[in-house]
Amino acid sequence: MSRKEVFAVAQMGPVHLADSKQATVARLIEMLREAHARGARWVTFPELALTTFFPRYVYDDPAEYDRFYEEGLPSPAMIPLFEAAKELGVGFYLGYAEKVVEEGATRRFNTSVLVGPDGKILGKYRKIHLPGTKDPIGDPEFEHLEKRYFEVGNLGFPSFATPSGRFGMCICNDRRWPETFRTMALRGAEVFLLGYNTPTRNIHHPEPAHLREFHNRLSLESAAYQNGAWVMAAAKCGSEDGFAMIGGSAIVAPTGETAAMCMSEEDEVITVNCDLDLGAYIRRSVFDFARHRRPEHYGPITQQVGVEIPD
Repeated sequence: MSRKEVFAVAQMGPVHLADSKQATVARLIEMLREAHARGARWVTFPELALTTFFPRYVYDDPAEYDRFYEEGLPSPAMIPLFEAAKELGVGFYLGYAEKVVEEGATRRFNTSVLVGPDGKILGKYRKIHLPGTKDPIGDPEFEHLEKRYFEVGNLGFPSFATPSGRFGMCICNDRRWPETFRTMALRGAEVFLLGYNTPTRNIHHPEPAHLREFHNRLSLESAAYQNGAWVMAAAKCGSEDGFAMIGGSAIVAPTGETAAMCMSEEDEVITVNCDLDLGAYIRRSVFDFARHRRPEHYGPITQQVGVEIPD
């Protein structure tokens, strides 16, 4: 019995500060309909898909930045997308800024939600590897302040049962850490969904611009191969009010080969008819975890945070 299904990645061009969530969601729905017309059953949207990448700005008062967050799931802004997806029978991954009250405290997370083709919520993930700083570093162009606006995710790296198999979710900087994908794979995930907003410039260390795209591809392709899984990676990219972000949205096969990649820095949909059993031979041979992993020797991975790098 074939396990082939069409998956789509919906890249977004810039979302500017002045853009309304209503207009942005209309763009998502348009791409959802395009993906459906190509036969897609699942669509991956980017990180923080409903707003500009606001952690580049310095805000001190929650009254200034709470407009970027969603409350409730679906939030009022999301409802048209949920309705369209249910109408079309297309599931999706969506990244957004989440504001929630838990244990009597207001908390904010960089979050993604997985919604099934029937419109039901299958799971939620909160970003764990937050990049950047909490306090401004005084860069004259922009800041990267995710630690200022988000808490570290508290839901771990689960995998989620779907009508098409088990999926895992992560967000942006999580893709740089191999522990992210290995944990999801050990929980049975055979498809990894992720969105990202990655600045073209690294404000913490000067490096050639081409490395940003190269490291993105390297992270996606190695994660796919080393875990025998498909990777769906969606960027929000282009120049948001003059602040550039990389594109390179891609669908990567379990062999580590990029099966499709966006060519623009605008709204763009790519699709692949994915054989979900393609990685089975990898998971039974080179990366047969049960036969070859030796966790008794991996202690530093969980017992030690890092190493000191001399100046």
